[in-house]
Amino acid sequence: MDLLLCLLLCFAADVGVSSSSEVRLVGGHHRCAGRVEVRLDGRWGTVCDDGWDLSDVAVVCRQLGCGQAMDALSGKVFGPGPESLPVLMLNVECEGTEATLGSCLYTNPGNFCKHDEDAGARCQAAELPEPPVRLVGNSTRCSGQVEIYHDGRWGAVCGLGWDLTDAKVLCRELGCGSPRYVTHHCSKFGQSSAPILLGQLECTGQEASLTHCRVQAWEGRHCPHHRDTGVMCQEPFALRLVDGPSKCSGRLEVRYDGVWGTVCDDNWSVTIAQVVCQELGCGPAEPLAPKPQDWPRFGQGTGKIWLDDIRCKGTEETLQKCAHRFWSYNDCTHWEDVSVVCQDS
Repeated sequence: MDLLLCLLLCFAADVGVSSSSEVRLVGGHHRCAGRVEVRLDGRWGTVCDDGWDLSDVAVVCRQLGCGQAMDALSGKVFGPGPESLPVLMLNVECEGTEATLGSCLYTNPGNFCKHDEDAGARCQAAELPEPPVRLVGNSTRCSGQVEIYHDGRWGAVCGLGWDLTDAKVLCRELGCGSPRYVTHHCSKFGQSSAPILLGQLECTGQEASLTHCRVQAWEGRHCPHHRDTGVMCQEPFALRLVDGPSKCSGRLEVRYDGVWGTVCDDNWSVTIAQVVCQELGCGPAEPLAPKPQDWPRFGQGTGKIWLDDIRCKGTEETLQKCAHRFWSYNDCTHWEDVSVVCQDS
């Protein structure tokens, strides 16, 4: 019994909750993106990325007043923390509703986690300055010709030396997921009217911004505009409830490949609806009601029907992780667009 009690006490000492914590993001190009640093018991330190996910990032973003959680990242993106800082948290387990990161369950990493495993986070807040890169010449913000803000003005990037590693940094910086392809010859996005300012980027793929990559100044050297760099990123999945009384009730729409579309109600259940409500930060899903004559409840959508025959276990953190048919493959009409009603948070 003495040995068992000792083991239990040791385990309890390794599990922490500290509601009076502070948090900051370091190494990004604004205060809402960077390596996560937390202050516990009067000292600052980093967070190990083992088990780090969007629920944990959501707490960080809320604590900083930085809006929606966008990415749960490895510290390699924003650089390792200095050796003078300890690693203070391991296996952080947030529900996503806590007021501070220190309110979440975590364990003391001891010597288990090094700074090359420091966790990173990216939040989205409308009032923040735009990143110093952009994609132009296309209808969506996640594809187009690459332009970068350099020496006080916007300019194009020469395609010489440009590759998927560079595009990976760009797409992540814009919150646009992973690169689908790059082009630097007769681009489908047309030719930029901006001067070519930069070329020969050398990124490792881990940088927080293109401006952190090694780059050669290019203005005045020969690089015709048909060699401008174009990139198409995979715009991240998102969902919303529209035409209802609040953000927690309405017709379900999901964004895929930069386009919003609806979801067919085949195989729909309250379990699936609960995944949607949780992802939106709303309360529990209301039980499904029988179809009325004026179904769908919040009107019919238009355009794409992206998803059909969805199957969720109920433990998924996002609807995207539930099983479903291939994107846009369905046997539905918009009369079958699904509606979701969650309790307001």
